[in-house]
Amino acid sequence: MSAAFTRIAIIGDGKMGQAIASLAAGAGCEVVAMIGENQNSSGAGITRAALKDAEVAIEFTQPDAALANIRGCLDAGIPVVAGTTGWYDELPTLTEEATRKNGALLWSANFSLGVNVMIQLARKAGELLTESDAFDAHIVETHHAEKKDAPSGTAKVVAKALEATLGRGVPITSVRTGSVPGTHEIVLDGRFEQLVITHVARDRRVFAEGALRAAKWLVGRKGVFTMADVL
Repeated sequence: MSAAFTRIAIIGDGKMGQAIASLAAGAGCEVVAMIGENQNSSGAGITRAALKDAEVAIEFTQPDAALANIRGCLDAGIPVVAGTTGWYDELPTLTEEATRKNGALLWSANFSLGVNVMIQLARKAGELLTESDAFDAHIVETHHAEKKDAPSGTAKVVAKALEATLGRGVPITSVRTGSVPGTHEIVLDGRFEQLVITHVARDRRVFAEGALRAAKWLVGRKGVFTMADVL
């Protein structure tokens, strides 16, 4: 590999981990470590030795494993891109830890460019409709049957963006079926009209591409970031 390639460790060897590995070279990255569940019971596999050749780690596992994995990276002094959702109640604590350890953490509920544009559109829609009671708002998210957290982390982030400017709560409906990578709809329902903003992920590789982009961006930085900072 060229010296210009960013050296990455992938934590999690499931479908997302495999997708990231398959796209790494094309994104200018070299996979120097891939740590799966069998090597990483309760985060014990996330050590300085395991990550010694990496400039940055990308974490896609399960909500109950994410905290230990992120902490292991921070303790090892390795910047970490956290793609796992379902742990955000602990974000204030991890933000404090990353700051105290002079580390780098980039978290995102969704790494696709389209979804991050959708979040901005949600914020703007709420701003334009904040004085109007003519529209009700809700979100529908659909994912594959194996996805464990519901609502999805993406749906929560989109709802929060809309609520921040709309000034009222936005309910979320979750559907788990088949092998759908991810579909999110913002529905703004008026008396005589309906506005629907939809994002459809056709392939999980869209998330892998975004995670690799985020990893390259994070190298050399300190602090806590989101995909909005990368874009």
